[in-house]
Amino acid sequence: MTTDDDRWMDRALALAARGAGAVSPNPLVGAVVVSPGGAVWGEGWHGAWGGPHAEVWAVRDAERNGYGDRLTEATLYVTLEPCSHTGKTPPCTSLVLDRGFRRVVVAHEDPFPAVVGRGVRRLRAAGVDVAVGVRERAARRLNEAFLTHVRTGRPLVTLKTAATLDGQVAAASGDSRWVTGRPARALVHRMRADADAVLVGAGTAHADDPALTVRAAPLGPGQRQPLRVVLDRAGALPPGLALFTDGAAPTVALVSDGAAPPYADALRRAGGAVLRVPERGGHLDLGAALDALGGGADLPNGVRPVQSLLVEAGPGLATALLAADLADRVCWFVAPKLLGAGTPALGSLGAGRMADALAFEDAVWETVGDDVLLRGYRRAV
Repeated sequence: MTTDDDRWMDRALALAARGAGAVSPNPLVGAVVVSPGGAVWGEGWHGAWGGPHAEVWAVRDAERNGYGDRLTEATLYVTLEPCSHTGKTPPCTSLVLDRGFRRVVVAHEDPFPAVVGRGVRRLRAAGVDVAVGVRERAARRLNEAFLTHVRTGRPLVTLKTAATLDGQVAAASGDSRWVTGRPARALVHRMRADADAVLVGAGTAHADDPALTVRAAPLGPGQRQPLRVVLDRAGALPPGLALFTDGAAPTVALVSDGAAPPYADALRRAGGAVLRVPERGGHLDLGAALDALGGGADLPNGVRPVQSLLVEAGPGLATALLAADLADRVCWFVAPKLLGAGTPALGSLGAGRMADALAFEDAVWETVGDDVLLRGYRRAV
């Protein structure tokens, strides 16, 4: 049964989602100030990295609406535990206490080391009634990238694939334009806008010469073009590719220790970087690559650690990520087309029985134009 707390937390979660692509490596957070009678007095969300938090915007909104002197009567709903430390902004717990809120409802505690329950404890110690755990599952899914990064130091990896009904990503000739229709391709651009970085393998980069920028969907407030990443173990990609020359966004090339890419100097001049990654079994160590992107130390100036990574993978890279259990979720488009023969979306995953097949949690199908899309997670919340 849906309670009033559930209802208002759902509204806060919807607000939090508006910060996608603009707040990383901070979490997505939304807040709603609700009167005793169930009216919204104020609402807000964290909209830009380094900017005011959701609680600040919600309180400001309530004050603009004329309820600043009545906040002691209100309940504050917030999708993540209010912070209790001074970072780029003052602690939100101080704001909550200063405005006299007597009840605060929180979706879940913040695992960030500087918080980890301290905000809830401070509020309770001051006599505030704090409820924790309302819509917790949905809130954790919304902030999966933040939570993954805090827990592992690596980005949340989303594997995007588009295939025909019979599982082909290209015709026998190699032609792949286009597997899906225009609405699906526009949605992929929306996914790029919401991600910190977009990654392709050398095969895709060489065959398609992609720009990997957001073009078919507008960038929202605070969003910018994602970091572009290409796996080029041998450092043998042509230096004239758009990724290295168009200057539309920074590019990072991940190469092996012994590679001497011909584009290295030009890439650095264009604001990109070459990162050297160890090999494993004749391929780049994908785990080490994720560590480098999540750590952020060797990324170009102005590029923050990668918290969410969209992988637009060909069959080889997609298979490698899934086989190594490095893909956290999939966005798998299926087009109403049959080729009969072509390039399969995946190679062997070593599943000899149906019981060994990779399964996905919280799987949801949606229609996108004439195509369908599966969104699913490899792990429970």
